[in-house]
Amino acid sequence: MIKTFDEAYQFVLEQKVCTIFGSKGSPYTSLWDNTGLSEKKPKAGGWSPKVMAVWDWKTRIPQTYPDAVFYGKVPGGDAVLMEMQHFREHHYPVAYKPIGELDPLVQEVYEFIRLEPDYTGPLRKRAITRLGCTKSQFDTALKKLQVSLNIVRSNDPKLKNDFWLPMREVHLDIVREYE
Repeated sequence: MIKTFDEAYQFVLEQKVCTIFGSKGSPYTSLWDNTGLSEKKPKAGGWSPKVMAVWDWKTRIPQTYPDAVFYGKVPGGDAVLMEMQHFREHHYPVAYKPIGELDPLVQEVYEFIRLEPDYTGPLRKRAITRLGCTKSQFDTALKKLQVSLNIVRSNDPKLKNDFWLPMREVHLDIVREYE
């Protein structure tokens, strides 16, 4: 069972793809199900050691090893950590969908990100104000952009929340390989 950051990193490399917290319908194993830390909440309140560790690892592994691990979403919407060679050779060519093939709202949200990369909150606020969509519609559009591999979360460790960038700004080599 995984108990450390290094063990979690090695687990991702060995599995090639793993979900973060698990999903009933997912074909992938999860970091959560393979972590051997306590699920008991501290008496003082807050998250359990297991929740704190898995939450930390899902962000810190791709930040620490951006050339070795990709963080994103797979069809169905599950968040995953994926070994980069697997991402490059197997996942990207199958999962990528050109922006022009996606819904108009998804395309408009992509344009916001392309023109001005930003955190989820400000992007959502702009989309709701300018496009007249609901929070749920925006969240679905953001998920579709991740699953279709048109956007990616920044791996900059200085950014504490999800900051979205066009995929080509982070992985231009992969995007060009399949254009």
